[in-house]
Amino acid sequence: MTRVPQWLQDRFPLRELLERHVTEYPAPRNLNYLWSFGALALLFLAIQIVTGLWLAMYYKPDAKLAFDSVQHIMRDVNWGWLIRYLHAVGASGLFFVVYLHVGRGMYYGSYKEPRELLWWIGIALFFALMAQAFTGYLLPWGNMSYWSATVITSLFGVVPVVGEQLVTWLRGDFAVGDATLNRFFAFHVALFPVAVIGGLVVLHLTALHRVGSNNPEGVDLDKHGPDVIPFFPYYVAKDLWFAGLALIAYFAVVFFLPTYAMEPLNWEPPDLLATPGHLVPEWYFLPFYAVLRSVPSKPGGAVAMQAAILIVALLPYLDRSPVRSARHRPVKRVLTLLFFVNFAVLGWVGAQPPSSAGVLLAGRVTTAIYFLYFALLPLLPRFERARPAAKGRWA
Repeated sequence: MTRVPQWLQDRFPLRELLERHVTEYPAPRNLNYLWSFGALALLFLAIQIVTGLWLAMYYKPDAKLAFDSVQHIMRDVNWGWLIRYLHAVGASGLFFVVYLHVGRGMYYGSYKEPRELLWWIGIALFFALMAQAFTGYLLPWGNMSYWSATVITSLFGVVPVVGEQLVTWLRGDFAVGDATLNRFFAFHVALFPVAVIGGLVVLHLTALHRVGSNNPEGVDLDKHGPDVIPFFPYYVAKDLWFAGLALIAYFAVVFFLPTYAMEPLNWEPPDLLATPGHLVPEWYFLPFYAVLRSVPSKPGGAVAMQAAILIVALLPYLDRSPVRSARHRPVKRVLTLLFFVNFAVLGWVGAQPPSSAGVLLAGRVTTAIYFLYFALLPLLPRFERARPAAKGRWA
């Protein structure tokens, strides 16, 4: 029984909340470590909020002062370099575990009934994280971040009728400048982390605890049956141990390779008269950036890039097999693993200069394979010999 002071319990149902969502929350007892990446995402999100708040105390959202304020944090503020590296590496860590979290859901069919709404909230949360990362990428006011913001905001111009007005609103002006920096700073430190991401995280966890966790076998379990155990202490201890390993890797990167994923041009102030020869976003945007570049027209590329994300939300409708887990679907298992490999190759293509004909061809082939995966999913039940898992077969 959760110990809560009686005075507090009489005025707020804290004990019931802890029992329902933590201590007595029923979880399948066969969950592997891939299910720990959801908890890791929360951990890295907390790191981002804490370090971001500290950085905001010294940052100047002014086009004339922003770049120098970042250098001031790095060189003059006590432990400022450490906080900035914790924040920069933490962003990569957050997206790394989120990609693994989504990949696990795709492999084990966590988007299938009754978890469709849970999946859609997760995709909306992924969109919000991408917007949060994009607004934060401009704040160092380096040469690469300035021109990346110029290019990405210009893509909203392809929206019919209101495109140009939307670009002007995002920038706060007709070009990326001081108004854009102030606007993105407000989005990055207030709107997205508090109003959007915080709300979506609560909705995601609420939906999860309503329908329960999926499991590697992809079967529905009796919440009071022998194949279910309480979340505490079993999975709390498991997640804490796994979080310890993740933090070891995280701090190893922070102290030994902090600039590995940081663009060197971002250490230079923006040159408003010369666009860099090769614009490269952060690594976690590279697969979708490769999709954007693979389409010859600007409107087509923008549509393809958005479709590459939105199509993941359609998985509950595209995958019509009654069997959830790819563990029991040999064809889907192979296709999904190939999809993951192709996604990594897309990221590599996005990091290469587009001047080579081979890079352009590779981008178009990998983009076609990306969408082909989703086109094949509805056809799998016609020829795939899948076997539903027996309930409790791991007992």
